[in-house]
Amino acid sequence: MKRIAPWKTMFAAAMTISLLSVTACSNSSDTPANSAQADTSGEEGQETTTPEPLGKYADTVTVTQVIGFNPPEDPRIPKGITPEQNAYLKDLKEMLNIEVKYKWTVPASQYEQKFSLAMASADLPDILELDQKNFEKLKKQGMLADLTQAYEDYASPALKKYMESDGGFAMKAFSADGKLLAIPGFEDPFLSAQLLWIRKDWLDKLKLGPPATMDELEQVALAFVRQDPDGNGKDDTYGIAAQKSLFYWGFDMRGLFNGFGAYPSVGDGQSAWLKDAEGRLIPGLIQPEVKTALGKLQSWYKDGILDKEFALKDENKSVEDITAGKVGISYGEWWYPNWPLNLNVDKDPTAEWMAVQIPGLDGSGQSLVPKMRSNRLVAVNQKFKHPEAAIKMINFYLEMGNKAYMEKNKPENGYVYNWFNPRIYNPAQIETIYTEVNKALEANQTEITLDDENYKNVADVFKASKDYLAGDTTQASKGVNWGQYFSRAAKDGGWGLTRQIKESGAFVHNEFYGLPTKTQVDKGAQLDKLMLESFTKIIMGAPLDEYDQFVASWKALGGDQITEEVNAWLSEKEG
Repeated sequence: MKRIAPWKTMFAAAMTISLLSVTACSNSSDTPANSAQADTSGEEGQETTTPEPLGKYADTVTVTQVIGFNPPEDPRIPKGITPEQNAYLKDLKEMLNIEVKYKWTVPASQYEQKFSLAMASADLPDILELDQKNFEKLKKQGMLADLTQAYEDYASPALKKYMESDGGFAMKAFSADGKLLAIPGFEDPFLSAQLLWIRKDWLDKLKLGPPATMDELEQVALAFVRQDPDGNGKDDTYGIAAQKSLFYWGFDMRGLFNGFGAYPSVGDGQSAWLKDAEGRLIPGLIQPEVKTALGKLQSWYKDGILDKEFALKDENKSVEDITAGKVGISYGEWWYPNWPLNLNVDKDPTAEWMAVQIPGLDGSGQSLVPKMRSNRLVAVNQKFKHPEAAIKMINFYLEMGNKAYMEKNKPENGYVYNWFNPRIYNPAQIETIYTEVNKALEANQTEITLDDENYKNVADVFKASKDYLAGDTTQASKGVNWGQYFSRAAKDGGWGLTRQIKESGAFVHNEFYGLPTKTQVDKGAQLDKLMLESFTKIIMGAPLDEYDQFVASWKALGGDQITEEVNAWLSEKEG
């Protein structure tokens, strides 16, 4: 007989009580009186019983956090909900007796500045979501807790399986002197691959085909500007979505530059590095192809292909334009149908989006893809007395994907997954969803038979796919169903096309995947600001030769030193 882990039995019991209470007392915040307690903690935080991955604390453990958030992706989320009201937090309190208190919450566009101020004043929360540069800064300052023992004692089997799926490579990268200082959320690097999302209904109306080259893209974009593709008789549309952060996490220009054979950035402030003929790493940011791309963007800005106010818009403004049907083209990753294209589909019943490989100069272009994708780092303030709470919270989020939780964990009940931190995913989650959903669809199954922590994600996409293909909107809108299906399961959709790009080799690798170098940490923000200001001015009409001045300044202000450090990393790695 297969032995069931004690924490599984106790957590299932607590979950069953919670599931029963959701209909009878959905707003109750009381902890069930007869919940089992797998472990207890004394005043000094010492375990008095065997550590359990989901053991409930006898006394409430308060965890401080901060969050930069975007609006919920799913329109079924109750209106007006705030991060503090996220239903995940209520369950976390009931099931583990962990209570989250936010030191502050801000829109995502303000997070980087707010967190920088918090670091400067040493006013940090207990659990930290870090990028690699901030990880390096806090590591050098001795601000990060050693998670080695907490991970060994409390990581659930699912978490350990995911963390060890790469042979422990990512975990070693975020360790120092034998101490584990962060839990890395590494994922399939191709999740970063850029696609071109385009209004197919506009193409059809104007009798145009999807663009395969940059010249064809220009022709299509100009038609979207000048030929009234929405048919409202007004001059109110533009060609390509863009926003003030040129290389970001979404609605930015990474894919556009890639189409010119230029690879300046992998997004989120991370520069790209390519190998030259001699095998040295060179910065993609200062290669001739970047200047070519800037020259074309300057003419596109003049022609109205880019919004005249792009330099004043953040990602939320870009989303508003997409939703309102003001723009017909956006570069971006596989997930765009899930948000925000689904919002446009619901707003305009005639809207139809398609994905194509990014156009290039002489045919389909090649997207930049990192060799290792590990943007989400979970660390703990060294002052916090319960570092194991972070591990338990990750376990909790993974457990919420099991079948037993399916009926409760729904957006309409106030569960906002991307407002819960820390969360770590199955590194192969997207491929698991794609494979399992298509297998079930092809077999004409009525339900998903998978029974592990991936169940909810697979079952949600399967249900949405079945409903979309059947035209059934009784449970969710057309946009919601289409968004889940076309992002994750459709063979010509977001991940389906990304898989084709991966299999065909139509990509370029970012060759540097080490931790930020000393000069990157010290000078990175200054160099990023220099780049953004220089590139934006050029796009808006400054002389193109100002790019040459940018290159000289970038090299003198730290770029040359970074190049030497990056190549020193390469030499050490290659032995």
